[in-house]
Amino acid sequence: MGLVVQKYGGSSVADAEGIKRVAKRIVEAKKNGNQVVVIVSAMGDTTDELIDLAEQVSPMPAGREFDMLLTAGERISMALLAMAIKNLGHEAQSFTGSQAGVITDSVHNKARIIDVTPGRIRESIDQGNIAIVAGFQGVSADKKDITTLGRGGSDTTAVALAAALDAEVCEIYTDVDGVFTADPRVVKKARKIDWISFEDMLELAASGSKVLLHRCVEYARRYNIPIHVRSSFSGLQGTWVSSKPIEQGDKKVEQAIISGVAHDTSEAKITVVGVPDKPGEAAAIFRAIADAEINIDMVVQNVSAASTGLTDISFTLPKTEGRKAIDALERNRGGIGFDSLRYDDQIGKISLVGAGMKTNPGVTADFFTALSDAGVNIELISTSEIRISVVTRKDDVAEAVRAVHTAFGLDSDTDEAVVYGGTGR
Repeated sequence: MGLVVQKYGGSSVADAEGIKRVAKRIVEAKKNGNQVVVIVSAMGDTTDELIDLAEQVSPMPAGREFDMLLTAGERISMALLAMAIKNLGHEAQSFTGSQAGVITDSVHNKARIIDVTPGRIRESIDQGNIAIVAGFQGVSADKKDITTLGRGGSDTTAVALAAALDAEVCEIYTDVDGVFTADPRVVKKARKIDWISFEDMLELAASGSKVLLHRCVEYARRYNIPIHVRSSFSGLQGTWVSSKPIEQGDKKVEQAIISGVAHDTSEAKITVVGVPDKPGEAAAIFRAIADAEINIDMVVQNVSAASTGLTDISFTLPKTEGRKAIDALERNRGGIGFDSLRYDDQIGKISLVGAGMKTNPGVTADFFTALSDAGVNIELISTSEIRISVVTRKDDVAEAVRAVHTAFGLDSDTDEAVVYGGTGR
């Protein structure tokens, strides 16, 4: 008997019919002889609705109370799912994140898991139950406060529990049939990937691919937990994310030169203008950002002007952190000595990802040629061994993604990709 961890996103349990459909799939896995642990997200747009409600009550809700509010969504869906499973004649028990032993740090709204002690979950499944766990949440190690893991945190909950329980696989059920070579909502001819390495999936996730959260893949790679991304709306095989290629029948799935094209329109760009070009200035800028607990993405420093000895430093970060970053830099303006700040939230990032590009000359040239032919202007460039990313205007992103996708022969020759729930998660 194997142990399988399954995670169902909000679109999969958006309504009563969805919950009953998911319950049947879970019971089927149980009937196949598996021990089953299920992580579930809040129903549909429940989390967004709770956020809107909080903002109507308070423009800046306290982190602790905000987490108490947001975790209510997962508690609703876990209880309803347990009821649906019991109605099918199988025993199920629901657990909050704290009851499941998900221990986090004390950073509200974007906590990180520091330990998992799944004693109650192990006891429940050993008794023959199906364990249903509320995703996205845990309990802080020091104050025992309820915490949330940030958007998409249910994926991380699933992989963390899979590692703690030594599961055979972590199945991430969503509203698409797997990981595609591009967002199927933007590129209708995107192809489903049969297998992708942890490294390539990490780059795609970090570059804006929404099907898996970056922290989830990072956790899976650390503990070598295979992930199977598939749709809860169909019975098709999905995408395997693992350290080594998998066997499908007598066909070995090989690593592609290019895994896919990702895009992200949730970032903003800040340019620090007139920075003295001397040691320590960049450190002071990014220390101020770090002290404000803001993660940044791309960084570019211009060549300093010989006449002034001043330079500009640009970096990208989540739009949601833009105001906080500007405030942090303004507070440190005297110590840094810059002239002014520019903020731009009408940007988009396009990334080409593939482990094969480091051994295939011409990939970079083809990438920039495709963007040029599409009339897309580039503002920032960042590269790694398996990724090329550029920042451009937000309005150009969709056209840029389609152009690059076609240029690298990633378009499917078969039917268009299907997004069952409409969100891609």
